[in-house]
Amino acid sequence: MGLRRSLAMLVLMIWFSFLMDVMAQSSTGSSARALDALLQDYAYRAFFRPKTGITYDGFVPSNLTGIQIAAMRLRSGSLRNRGVPTYKQFHIPIGVIEKPYVERLVLVYQNLGNLSHTYYPLTGYTYLAPVLGLLAYDAFNLSGTNLPELDINASVDPISIRFQDIMSEAPEGSVPKCVWFDLHGLTNFSNVVSGNTCLTTEQGHFSIVVESIAPSPSPVSPVPPPGGEKKSNLKVWIVVGSVLGGLVLLGLLVFLIIWAQKYKHRKKMHRMEKAADVGEALQMTPVGSTKAPAARVTRTQPTLENEYIP
Repeated sequence: MGLRRSLAMLVLMIWFSFLMDVMAQSSTGSSARALDALLQDYAYRAFFRPKTGITYDGFVPSNLTGIQIAAMRLRSGSLRNRGVPTYKQFHIPIGVIEKPYVERLVLVYQNLGNLSHTYYPLTGYTYLAPVLGLLAYDAFNLSGTNLPELDINASVDPISIRFQDIMSEAPEGSVPKCVWFDLHGLTNFSNVVSGNTCLTTEQGHFSIVVESIAPSPSPVSPVPPPGGEKKSNLKVWIVVGSVLGGLVLLGLLVFLIIWAQKYKHRKKMHRMEKAADVGEALQMTPVGSTKAPAARVTRTQPTLENEYIP
């Protein structure tokens, strides 16, 4: 029993360790999503008698000093047919559509500045530019909070982001990369265009990064099409797989413990039944040419009825 308890505790400790890793990964994503909701609220507060197609700069609370936000209200048809030539560092071409369809929408702009790494940590990479965000919301209620994002997609040409505030230059021998954090927690990389421009077909958060340690030279590969290659966060999948493996191992251990207890119980019952069948051995008495069991003594002595008559 002590060994089984020790194994169970060991498996539980391993599973708890993996669970804490997943929670650490998810907590970062949760804090970023909570920030999006907060910035949406403060960006909407910037609207005062809003006009279509005009940029309204917003203000953030003091604990988020360094972050810049803005909001622009647009008609859905105008966004699709005309685009937005300049919205801060974003150039939005024609052909951008949203799902689900709304009559008017608001594009919220974010510049996370020196808090970029706090909300979007990227192990093994160094930021060369602040994280910029572009998120779309329904404009039906400009007093609404915690609004869900709309899905926008550039169906003709990609949306371009021209980074103007390059924090530092890329180390010699390293290659800058565009990084895109989508709303599902995945991290995607693509090539930088024209030195400081990234391309995307969807909304999210974007920046330019470089590996902290310059990689060894590798053969030149063909330039991927606009939008770039998508790479899921391998570390997250490894952690999730490890957690699932720990759960499977824990389940097997619990099954073995239950089976061992049932086997021990069946074995005990078998010994009891065997002992009951054996019972007390009877004395064998010869009867003719065979032997038959016979009791040694009679438990109750026979008594004649007339022995009790006075």
